[in-house]
Amino acid sequence: MRWQPAELVATRTESASARTLVLRVPGWPGHRPGQHLDVRLTAPDGYHAERSYSLAAPADGDHIEITVQRVRDGEVSGYLVDVFPVGAFLEVRGPVGGWFVWTPETGGAAVLIAGGSGIVPLAAMLRARRKAVTANPFRLLYSVRTPEDLLYADELAELRRAALTPAADPIGEVCYRGDPESDENIDLFLAYTRTAPPGDPRPPGRLTRTEIARLALPPSPAVACYVCGPTAFVEFAADALVSAGHAPAMIRTERFGPTGG
Repeated sequence: MRWQPAELVATRTESASARTLVLRVPGWPGHRPGQHLDVRLTAPDGYHAERSYSLAAPADGDHIEITVQRVRDGEVSGYLVDVFPVGAFLEVRGPVGGWFVWTPETGGAAVLIAGGSGIVPLAAMLRARRKAVTANPFRLLYSVRTPEDLLYADELAELRRAALTPAADPIGEVCYRGDPESDENIDLFLAYTRTAPPGDPRPPGRLTRTEIARLALPPSPAVACYVCGPTAFVEFAADALVSAGHAPAMIRTERFGPTGG
């Protein structure tokens, strides 16, 4: 793979600490939802800094999206979130990864479990699923500290509005259940760990094994599970899925930890 120049053409603020960058990369070879890329910044004195980021949206010609979460004292993330201006260039190399992927052509039903900014590669899968003409059911379980930390809030709110009423959902009043008879057969469950929004019937707390077992799709060779987040969260969620009967071979994980930001 070679480094390619990428121009920042648009941005979206996702939270107080996260920003989506829309980059134009002439000659981009395309990618599959769940893959990531490498980003390289070069200072005027020639100093390089490289980081890896998940692709946040399906392939769209020569346009790609990444969502960057600012890391405390992060050398690169702080610049990309707070400073990097539209019209500026950086370099990218990718796509990278071939295991943690889902496509409408080869994927089926899926359980997506995200911890914090682990939602980013899962958002690419979710967006590909929503664009596809398929009835494959999806269930997204998203653990996040507070409503202010929620990424893609508008998109998730749209899913909630399209869902059946929570009170009509037999698997839990806080799970927004999609219509199984429509293309929007996507269930959404939000687990706030520190502060829940007013009116949320679920007390703040970590996602539990019981919730994962109750809200994930039933174990099946046709159901793939994708888990992304901090290492401890990924290990907990993957273990909970195995305890619920999901075969380890059907559980794909992506984790992140301290990298220097």
